[in-house]
Amino acid sequence: MARFEIPQGWAAQAYRFALDPTPAQEAALHSHAGARNFAFNTMLAAVKANLDQRAAEKTYGLGADDLTPCLGWSMRLLRNEWNRRKHRVAVRADGTVWWDQNSKEAYASGCQSLANALENWSKSRNGQRKGPRVGFPRFKSKRHSVKKFSFTTGAIRVEPDRHHVTLPRLGRIRTHESTRQLARRLQAGRARILSVTLRLIGGRWQCAFQVIVAGKTRPAHARRSEHPVVGVDVGVKDLLVVATPEGTEVARTAAPKPLSRALSRLRAAQRQAARRHGPYDPETQTHREPSKRWQRATTRVSRIHAKVAAIRAQEIHQATTDLATGHQVVAVEQLSAKNMSRRGGRRKRGLNRILGDAALGRIRTHLDYKTTWYGTTLVRAPRFYASTQLCSRCGVKTKLRLRDRIYHCRNGCPPLCRDLNAAINLARLGDPTTGGTGTGTGSRSAASVTAGDGRGAIQKTSPTTISGAVGTAGGDEASTPHTTRPVSAGTATPQGEAA
Repeated sequence: MARFEIPQGWAAQAYRFALDPTPAQEAALHSHAGARNFAFNTMLAAVKANLDQRAAEKTYGLGADDLTPCLGWSMRLLRNEWNRRKHRVAVRADGTVWWDQNSKEAYASGCQSLANALENWSKSRNGQRKGPRVGFPRFKSKRHSVKKFSFTTGAIRVEPDRHHVTLPRLGRIRTHESTRQLARRLQAGRARILSVTLRLIGGRWQCAFQVIVAGKTRPAHARRSEHPVVGVDVGVKDLLVVATPEGTEVARTAAPKPLSRALSRLRAAQRQAARRHGPYDPETQTHREPSKRWQRATTRVSRIHAKVAAIRAQEIHQATTDLATGHQVVAVEQLSAKNMSRRGGRRKRGLNRILGDAALGRIRTHLDYKTTWYGTTLVRAPRFYASTQLCSRCGVKTKLRLRDRIYHCRNGCPPLCRDLNAAINLARLGDPTTGGTGTGTGSRSAASVTAGDGRGAIQKTSPTTISGAVGTAGGDEASTPHTTRPVSAGTATPQGEAA
């Protein structure tokens, strides 16, 4: 079956709205989420049994043609197998069948999730998937798994009153907020709903419409900045530092740090939840029915986390939208946020928490699709481009430590903010007037995506000789060496000399 392709001139977008369901509708939402997990677990058990059976038969010396037929892992095959099994597995103790109380799309959602998980595991096992190793899918817990499900067919629409949505088997549900942004596009014929996903976030059900939108361009009221080309440096203290190739600081957005501000409330809520009876009894080491007070306490914890995530997303959305709509060229660096907080254990726990609170990886993700929407050019710096270590005045490379917030050039240039220096280098990388002609080796103030490493230069900083002394930065460059300049007083002295 061919994959759906977005028509020319259309763009994919999601609209998420909070719901205010009635008690009966909320019970139905929980039932559909449980049906999705039940279908997932049922088919996962079938896949595991099939794999174990084939593995046992291979130990008996049976050939490939004599083995038990393999159970297909595609969504279509898993769903067909579920339809054959549902009359036997979805049965109460008195013999009545209960699977027909939920929409078929809830069970199909579980099969789709299992198909994706098995595909990711298979590709990771065969080396076809990049990133960390993906393990074999595990069974979903009743209480700890995410409660969500999707609809792809049926009556899915936004009501004209802009305060209700209609979903299959659930009927008309009131929304907590207005749906006018999506309703206007649907009424004008400039949007089409593909699917809707419902998910419990922070104790509140939310529905996300996956739609395609026609004519997604820069809004008419958005004004272009007087600085067409800018570079963006991201960090944990200042979320964004925006600068021009000429060295002008355009904007500096402080990091919101919503998790750090909510830590005191979060600690109190978690201690309260720990004092109450949960589903696990540590004394008897058995699972029990959780108390309602424990459920309310855990809901309070999840609401705090949901509010923190909402504040973080709001700040990042506003900042990236202003960049995409206000400038013509935006240059950013490619950070591996996951690798930055990968190791360290308890010694690096505080830094890892701050990195997660800043969500640095989401900034480039948002800029990827927003620049496409609004017709802005996005320039990505090479992975090992030393935007922080290069001097934006003379182009020499100076090694910095993480705690050094002021850039002191070893050639005696005036001190400069570390983040502003990096933003200027990134802006020059995306400046179309220069064409990004730098080599990325320290011989120019900016590197080029096309020039790459620059005639075989080594990216790693290593000691170099300056006037007979060992320097603090440099590299084994294949380009013309720098002109020797005296080191002025007050700047970093070469390594090995007396201060």
